[in-house]
Amino acid sequence: MEHGSFKDNSHATFTLGEEDHTLANAVRFVLNQDPRVTVGAYTIPHPSLESVNIRVQTTGDPAKEVFKDACQELMQMNRHVRSVFDKAVTEYKAEQERKEKKAAEELQRQRELFGSMDIESN
Repeated sequence: MEHGSFKDNSHATFTLGEEDHTLANAVRFVLNQDPRVTVGAYTIPHPSLESVNIRVQTTGDPAKEVFKDACQELMQMNRHVRSVFDKAVTEYKAEQERKEKKAAEELQRQRELFGSMDIESN
């Protein structure tokens, strides 16, 4: 929900339901990276309420558009983090499989080596 001025669209407050500090702080961070933003902040109206108010004031651009751009930028950042994480997990699993295969081959080699020794005849 958007709360703002009908006269000046360069500042508005957006209420996000069922959200908390996690999303609000991330959006605030992205907003404050934008040179069009003069104020990017959030409040939690009450600890028992599951909503946040995000305040956006700009240098003249519509606050709604700047807020939308910030949300899209945050989604792109999340996609990038997810892809890097997924790639790292895949590489880790592949490395673990290589290590397990190498250890199994070494164990098999040692079994064959010790199996070919005739310990009883000495």
